[in-house]
Amino acid sequence: MKKAIIIRCSEIHLKGKNRKHFEGLLEDNIKRALKNFNYKFVKVLGRYLIENFSEVDELDIISKLKKVSGIHTLSVASVVNSNYDDILDACINYTEFKKGTFKVETRRAYKEFPIESIELSRKIGGVLLSKNKDLTVDVHSPDFSVCIDIRDAHSTLVYVGVIKGMGGMPVGSAAKGMLMISGGIDSPVAGYMMAKRGMKLDAIHFHSYPYTGDAAKEKVITLTEKVGEYTGGINLHVVPFTEIQEAIHEKCPEEYMITMMRRFMMRISERVAKSVNALAIITGESLGQVASQTVESINSSNSVATIPVLRPLIAFDKIDIIEISEKIDTYETSILPYEDCCTVFLPKFPIIKPKLEKVIEFESVLDIENLIERAINGIEVIKL
Repeated sequence: MKKAIIIRCSEIHLKGKNRKHFEGLLEDNIKRALKNFNYKFVKVLGRYLIENFSEVDELDIISKLKKVSGIHTLSVASVVNSNYDDILDACINYTEFKKGTFKVETRRAYKEFPIESIELSRKIGGVLLSKNKDLTVDVHSPDFSVCIDIRDAHSTLVYVGVIKGMGGMPVGSAAKGMLMISGGIDSPVAGYMMAKRGMKLDAIHFHSYPYTGDAAKEKVITLTEKVGEYTGGINLHVVPFTEIQEAIHEKCPEEYMITMMRRFMMRISERVAKSVNALAIITGESLGQVASQTVESINSSNSVATIPVLRPLIAFDKIDIIEISEKIDTYETSILPYEDCCTVFLPKFPIIKPKLEKVIEFESVLDIENLIERAINGIEVIKL
C-alpha cells in the first residue's frame, strides 16, 4: 500500500495578500530539509504531500520535517483508490488492534464520489465497530479519529492521528539575527525560539583560550549545529576574547568584570551582525537568573547597542527552558562540564545593580576600540 506524508501549515493562512511569499519560503525550506531523499512534492488545497518515498526513509523524513518551522502538523497516510472497498480496507487496517473511543471524519474534495461525507463516515464507523469489539464511538472527544480525505477520482488518503510540528513561521520570513551562544542551556533555546518565529540565524561565541580549551569550543560547535538543524544551516563566528578579559581583570574593579565583559560582547556582536546583514542580536537572558541579567545589568549592555536586542526567554523559568532544551536535544550537550568565557575571572560578588555612569568611568581606562578591532580580526568562521 502506498503512503504519503501530509504537511499542514501553521500561521501562513493568516497572511492575506502576502501568503504566497510565506508559502514559497516554506516550500523551499521543506525541499532543503529533504535534499538527501528521493520523493515527490505535491501541493494540494493549502497542504503539501510527500509521496513516492522509500518506506525505509519514512522516520528520517518525519524527523527532518519536525524541524522545519511553519509546519503545524504531519500525518502519515495510506494512499488508496477512491472506491468504498479500498477505503474501508485501509480503515480496518488502522483500527484492527486498537482500543478505546473513536470517530470517523470524511473530507470529500472530490464531490463526484457517490457517498456523501457524513454517510460514508457513519457507514464505515459501523463496520469498524462490528470488526473490533474493543472500540466504541465518541464523536465529541474520541481517543483517536480515522480520517478519510477523498482527493480525486483516483486517490484517497486514510490516516489516524497527527504528529505535532515545530509551528511558527518559515525561517527567512523575519530577516536574520545574530545569536550570542555560550556553552550553557539558555542560548541554544533562544536561537530555537527565534528560528520558530521565522528568523534566519548566524551565531557568535566568545572563546577564552587557553582558559577555555578545545573541548569547550567543540561543545559550542555541537550546540550551534543542533540549532542549525532548525534554521537550514548556520555560521558560527568564534571570537578570541582572552585579551579583552585580561585587560578588564587588570584595570577594572573585580565586581564589574561580568558587566564590562557583556558590554564588549554586545559591541562585537553588533559589528559582526552588521557585517553579515543581521538586523538584531539574540541572547538567552532570563530576568533575574544571574547577576548579569537584572534590569540594571541589561540596561548597561543595551546602552552600547544600536540595533534591537531580542531576549525570547526573558520571562521563562529555568524549568521551562530546560524542557525546551530537552525537546530540541541540546540539554545533554549543554550540561557537559566544560567552562565558557563567563566563568573566567569570575568575581566572588558580581555587582547586581551596576550604575551606568560608574561603568562608563571604569571603562574609560581601557583601549576599547583597539581591543575590539583585534578581537574581530581574529574571528574564525565555522560553517555548519
